[in-house]
Amino acid sequence: MDMKKISQEEINAVAWRACDTFRGTIDPAQYKDYILVMLFLKYLSDVWKDRKEEFEKEYHGDPDRVKRRLARERFVMPDGCDFQALHARRSESNIGELINVALEQLEDANKAKLEGVFRNIDFNSEANLGQTKDRNKRLKALLEEFATEAMDLRPSRVGKEDIIGNTYQYLIGRFASDAGKKGGEFYTPGEVSELLARLLAPKKGSRICDPTCGSGSLLIQVGDQVGDNDFSLYGQEMNGSTWALCRMNMLVHNKDAARIEWGDTIGNPKLIEKDSLMKFDIVVANPPFSLDKWGAETAEADRFHRFHRGVPPKSKGDYAFISHMVESAKEEGGRVGVVVPHGVLFRGGGEGRIRKALIEENVLEAVIGLPEKLFFGTGIPATIMILNKGKKTQDVLFIDASREYVEGTNQNRLGAEQIARIVATYKTFQTVDKYAYRATLGEIAENDYNLNIPRYVDTFEPEAEVDLKAVQKEIEVLESQLAGVRLEMGAYLKELGV
Repeated sequence: MDMKKISQEEINAVAWRACDTFRGTIDPAQYKDYILVMLFLKYLSDVWKDRKEEFEKEYHGDPDRVKRRLARERFVMPDGCDFQALHARRSESNIGELINVALEQLEDANKAKLEGVFRNIDFNSEANLGQTKDRNKRLKALLEEFATEAMDLRPSRVGKEDIIGNTYQYLIGRFASDAGKKGGEFYTPGEVSELLARLLAPKKGSRICDPTCGSGSLLIQVGDQVGDNDFSLYGQEMNGSTWALCRMNMLVHNKDAARIEWGDTIGNPKLIEKDSLMKFDIVVANPPFSLDKWGAETAEADRFHRFHRGVPPKSKGDYAFISHMVESAKEEGGRVGVVVPHGVLFRGGGEGRIRKALIEENVLEAVIGLPEKLFFGTGIPATIMILNKGKKTQDVLFIDASREYVEGTNQNRLGAEQIARIVATYKTFQTVDKYAYRATLGEIAENDYNLNIPRYVDTFEPEAEVDLKAVQKEIEVLESQLAGVRLEMGAYLKELGV
């Protein structure tokens, strides 16, 4: 009998419904980790169960052979730590503690891939999940929600599609939307990730890095753009729970080998090789916009000399991240794609000096203006800057893609057509009337190294000439009609004796 396949929509709906267990009493910023960790545990448990059943069939139930074969899987599930075992004990008074112990043992059994991942999550937390009675009720309901048939995540039922990874991204996006600006710090909308991936077009064998990787969605999308598994992923994230989420996200997406470090990329870069910054073919990021207190005080003495073009203002860290990314790109042909606020293009002072240096070094390749309201928690339009250490020309391409988007109620998005046009224009690297302009270094210098897109892309639409004779004739017709209406109205009023 064929097993009924489960759809992406079904899993998304159940996962989002599971959030009702917490919604209304606990802030999404607190409960999102519990939902995502439980989804992660359910996924691992179902994959393990599927493989175990497969090997039992293959080895005719021989327990030793099955055990040896399972030990060679990409992760190990210790006895009694799987979701099903916890679900069976869901009514016990210490269920929060039982979940904590199971996660701890799962982490210990998979140190290379999961070490430290659950250190920031406590299913027995009174502060986050309420007093014992309420906490137990919530956890029991959560386990029951994930135990439904619709959440059977065995590969034999899910198929080859990356449904669990997609659900992870779906939930991360929904939480980012609910949490507003706070969520936007760790999530890049899928369409923007796709656009960056297609613009950077990583090749086979690429070493790809995101120094502010958040939950890892952008890094995963850029890696998948390669088309096969011949690439390596590296990332760093400062927020501990977001770093843990990224590690889980990598495992869910079969990116087990990804190296994701925890720490402040500017103050304490962890991706180091021979006492220098690691060098990458592709460096991509959506850093926090205009970060205050990013570490300007110690930038002059930076042992990696990332700020040799100048130190960015202490209240705006945009060029700190850009400087780090450029220094992390390979000297021959390394490419950088970074999402920044528009102020990066024209602000003066220290930022102006860094911008001028980057342009004169001929590493800036393209500036792409995006529509407003694309990002969670901020309505301001952003810009993508592409920098290339293997540029073939002295010119910079400016693209004004700010006016073309799919309108949404609270948030706009880039459609397939808009993404395709931006990518095609970038690849062609030529002026397109009212959309793109290929500027020379001389023109940029004439503009005092100001990169504000309207200085280069003229989007002015002249108003149609007014036919005064036609307008006069229309006025005369309207006045004639008005006079007739007045006469008619007067007759009605006289009839009514008014």
